[in-house]
Amino acid sequence: MHISGFEKFTLLDYPGKMVAVVFTPGCVFRCPFCHNPELIEPRDEASKKLFLENKEKEFFEFLEKRKGKLDGVCITGGEPTLQKDVLLFIRKVKKMGFLVKLDTNGLFPEIVEKIMDADVVDYWAIDIKHTKEKYHLATGKKISIGKIEQSVELLMKRAKDYEFRTTVVPGIHKEKDFDAIADWIDGAKAYYLQEFRGGKVLDPSVEKNAQGKTVDLDGVLNRIGNRFGKMEIRR
Repeated sequence: MHISGFEKFTLLDYPGKMVAVVFTPGCVFRCPFCHNPELIEPRDEASKKLFLENKEKEFFEFLEKRKGKLDGVCITGGEPTLQKDVLLFIRKVKKMGFLVKLDTNGLFPEIVEKIMDADVVDYWAIDIKHTKEKYHLATGKKISIGKIEQSVELLMKRAKDYEFRTTVVPGIHKEKDFDAIADWIDGAKAYYLQEFRGGKVLDPSVEKNAQGKTVDLDGVLNRIGNRFGKMEIRR
């Protein structure tokens, strides 16, 4: 699998676990607030290098030394399900005795289902970008919401453990949007609201558009939090 880079240790990406994080290049979406823009498309020499280099061998050499010290590996991107050998990679990680968390945008339910059939992912995460009707506002392009719905349904029915999450961006999201999202994923095991942070993003204008606008995350949590097994705000 193509790995553009990896983080050796984090407590943030897999709830309650110490994990390494691997980053895969490429994504169909163009979310303006994406905080890994260099992994979305090769736009300059630095990002071109990320698309050409593959650190898989280096990562497995590192992982071999971390047996008994790390709990698992989080696979993120970009979009990992674009990688043709993502399942093979997951199998290798599992064979070494590590837990696996897979982040996905859910656009390829057939890949999600294939991986689920193999029963090799311990924790899934899907970004719920927006309401079904406004999804394009957060993804930067028109997509098939039906495919996202299929992936969401797969997680809710079959995943061992999972979370849904929304990066809340003032100017893109409004408080009332989360009532519609709650209707969509009602009863989900875990739903997280992630506070938007500026800085390195795909479209810098998203920060300008967010200025002077707010979304009351605590208010949203209080209103819809009882519809999920667990709901929290990540700040």
